[in-house]
Amino acid sequence: MSLLGRAVRWWLTRRGRTPRPIRWSLALVLATIGLVGIATPASSGAGNLAGGPPDGSPNAPAKSPEAPGAGDRTTRFSTSPALVNEGRSLYENGCSSCHGMLLEGRTGMGPALSGIGAGPVDFYLSTGRMPLQNPRDEPERARPAYNRRQINALVAFVTAVGGGPPAPAADPAAGDLATGLHQFTESCAGCHQIVARGGLTLGAFVPNLQSATAQQIAEAVRMGPYLMPHFDSHQINQHELDSIVRYVDWTRHPDNPGGWGIGNIGPIPEGMAAWFIAVLAMLIVARLIGERTQGEPR
Repeated sequence: MSLLGRAVRWWLTRRGRTPRPIRWSLALVLATIGLVGIATPASSGAGNLAGGPPDGSPNAPAKSPEAPGAGDRTTRFSTSPALVNEGRSLYENGCSSCHGMLLEGRTGMGPALSGIGAGPVDFYLSTGRMPLQNPRDEPERARPAYNRRQINALVAFVTAVGGGPPAPAADPAAGDLATGLHQFTESCAGCHQIVARGGLTLGAFVPNLQSATAQQIAEAVRMGPYLMPHFDSHQINQHELDSIVRYVDWTRHPDNPGGWGIGNIGPIPEGMAAWFIAVLAMLIVARLIGERTQGEPR
């Protein structure tokens, strides 16, 4: 038996203040965490796992943004020759090293931005996901590096040079909460969790949506950032999009008729927490009221 095996066996069989069932339970939990850590791949290969493009860049989109359907809401961003020139200067200083001087992209660094339109530019910049320190990192929500005027300037420059569809928009007041729950459960909850608290998926971290604005949610649905799939107006129409945004807004202050919500992370984790607490309480009670057996040290 290896040294590690002997150490584990000694830890589980030694006499001590901690009851043996608790030691076995802790060992099982630690072993499970270790197996999950070994089985979960690093995010650096996420692009290829998701069927990414042949250049191997995990942040290069394997899909183009979906244009809003006929009659769908859109957002019009400010533009003017002065704003385009300001955006050009910002782009050359902060974006061109990865995306190319003419939006053509650079292999292994960043995707081409020609034809993507305003939505993706606004989404990535307003959520602080761009610019990245390392182009192979997963973009995560952070404090925006640019203010609103600078973001508008970059949107104006990219759309003036590269064109693309208009940015989508959503109005939660026009949505229906029940429809939003149904659509979110069907299309989003598998990754983002039923109350939009995020989670983990193969090769990527799934963000929670508690800080996302209606505009950002609409842009993400039509664009599909990183590994997220995108949805056109035939898959999720405007009313359904409005309803999803309304439901996400509701998840920020949900009703908790059962009491302690533990962060509203869902019924399965809540049930597991209840069982662990109950089992631990029963073990403590059993230890306190139990009698010492013969030979047990006093």
